[in-house]
Amino acid sequence: MTTTKGIVSAVLLSLCIAPFAAAKVYVRWTYQQLPPVKTLGVSDLVLSSGDDAKSLVEAAIKRGYHVYLETTADKAPATAELSFKVGAVGIIIEAEVAKQAEAETAAQRLKTEYPKLKILVLDSGGHQPDMRGWLVFNKNGVLQVSSPTSQPWLDSNLPLVRYEEAFQKTQAPLYSFAWDTTDALVKQQGPRPEDYELAIAEAGALHADLILDIHERQQKGLAEGDKATLSDWELVKRALAFYEQGGASSAQAAAAVAVLTDDYDSCYEPLNLMGRHNIPYRVLRSSQATAQDLAGLDVVIAFAEPSRELTQVLFRLAQSGGVAVLVNLKGPFPWQSDPAPAASGPSVTFTVGKGRVIELREPIIDPETFARDVRRLMRKEQVPVSLWNSLTTLVVSYPGKASGGVTVELVNYAEESTQVQVQVKGRFRAVRYQTTEHAKWESLKPSVVDGFTEFVVPDILIGGRVELSGAEASVQ
Repeated sequence: MTTTKGIVSAVLLSLCIAPFAAAKVYVRWTYQQLPPVKTLGVSDLVLSSGDDAKSLVEAAIKRGYHVYLETTADKAPATAELSFKVGAVGIIIEAEVAKQAEAETAAQRLKTEYPKLKILVLDSGGHQPDMRGWLVFNKNGVLQVSSPTSQPWLDSNLPLVRYEEAFQKTQAPLYSFAWDTTDALVKQQGPRPEDYELAIAEAGALHADLILDIHERQQKGLAEGDKATLSDWELVKRALAFYEQGGASSAQAAAAVAVLTDDYDSCYEPLNLMGRHNIPYRVLRSSQATAQDLAGLDVVIAFAEPSRELTQVLFRLAQSGGVAVLVNLKGPFPWQSDPAPAASGPSVTFTVGKGRVIELREPIIDPETFARDVRRLMRKEQVPVSLWNSLTTLVVSYPGKASGGVTVELVNYAEESTQVQVQVKGRFRAVRYQTTEHAKWESLKPSVVDGFTEFVVPDILIGGRVELSGAEASVQ
């Protein structure tokens, strides 16, 4: 994909209000003994719905836990009946992305039959939050490994959360992942406290719900009061308290780019790298997206064949000065001319009115290059938040709790202390920050440059939050 720096279209901030708040952590528990709620630091427990579930459910309820039984779509009716009988709060229907529709259908049916039960759908296809120096990608059915770079790839659940926001609108995004136990020590002892903290911080920053697996040895240590396990878990509880007390609002994250798709797997790596480059995007279901959904967004990336109506919307968007990027889509499309413009590598750019349509004639092979190209499509003065000198940190911005304010969430996947330089669109007089390690608010000294507020967060180990207030004036 080729773009011309300096010939870009306006990207406008898009802030939408979701119907629910999020950032809740559930713990999946399998050990037959239970610690006190205070020891675990989480009151929402997810248990198996197997034949021996009843006794553990009853014990958990006596301990003061809110119990959910986990099940599959085909077993959901029987699990809902069991949950109702034993006094569980609700059930969680597990399904990977490909089977989400089946799970959602089962959930809607059971919500009518059991109105007092909370019935949630879980996406079990999450990734362990991690940092690595290379990327494995699929080229024509063959797995290939990219060359290491100075900027590491991050495995994050940002793409999954954005996808779930578009495709599962009846609840907050809820996901789980399996820990990587290829390391013999992790397999035997369980993840480090910092790894649990990172998982919690990521979900909290994304305002998503997470079911957290705890290693069996650590479950046993918590239940039986092992001193070393309890000491390690205090660090995890610190992160749990930070995001619980932070009170994630129902406001949706700021977006500058729209992504149209009907399939998660085909766009995961490009979306992951877009997030890595701090490109704030919103995912929309291509088969249902409308002109209203794209209002105020001048960069649109389509991974799925648009309908005739949506094609016309993209055409008009380009005519008015926007940029549409189509990834491996066949057409025909109304902007295509005869003869077509000269291709530049695997891409063809059509000038349409004041804007452009860029057609990529093959799947995205190098998501890193693709993300950099998308970044260049955005006009700098329209980007809601940017970072400098932080290769391992993701940033997400939200409307602040106070009118006109902004809240910025930071997640450092390196799990090592780093200094982060931040630029936020708007002019703010007051900036303060806190981290998972130091929850006390500390003031920062901001400076205003060309309509942006700039500041330095001196120390982010895993998770941090910045609040900007005292907006002087809106920036057009």
